[in-house]
Amino acid sequence: MKGRILPRRFYSRATVEVARALLGCVLEFSGRGGRISEVEAYLPEGDQAAHARRGRTARTEVLFGEPGHAYVFLNYGIHHCLNVVAEPAGTPGCVLIRAVEGLGGGPGTLTRTAGITLAENGCDLTSGPIVIRGGRPPAAIDATPRVGIRRSADLALRFVARFD
Repeated sequence: MKGRILPRRFYSRATVEVARALLGCVLEFSGRGGRISEVEAYLPEGDQAAHARRGRTARTEVLFGEPGHAYVFLNYGIHHCLNVVAEPAGTPGCVLIRAVEGLGGGPGTLTRTAGITLAENGCDLTSGPIVIRGGRPPAAIDATPRVGIRRSADLALRFVARFD
């Protein structure tokens, strides 16, 4: 049985709290989906790897908006990355979805397999076309430094689920 679509209040919390709570939830888009197994948090303050660190721009405007929306960007001109906007409106936290079971590991593989592009940037995760449903929490969560960044690289903001 599928869980309910996560409500807006789920996302309107501290970024790290949302990141950890997303593990085990189910991401769905265009008939594809699976259980979220790896995420990275990007903090609204003190995180030099966060896109919003320099303030509002056309690219980052969605990060400053209402929580529970998708922030999709093109990384290195090669692949798309799907992020979930967290924190109350005006506070730009987000969570990168790095891996979903059945959609592959790595954020680029995930979006390519699911067919997620810049067209989904700003979509409302509480109504679609991308939705996240409740799931089963993992048995354990490992916290490590994030992958492939140079700034704020020492922060243990990558969370990997261990399922039974």
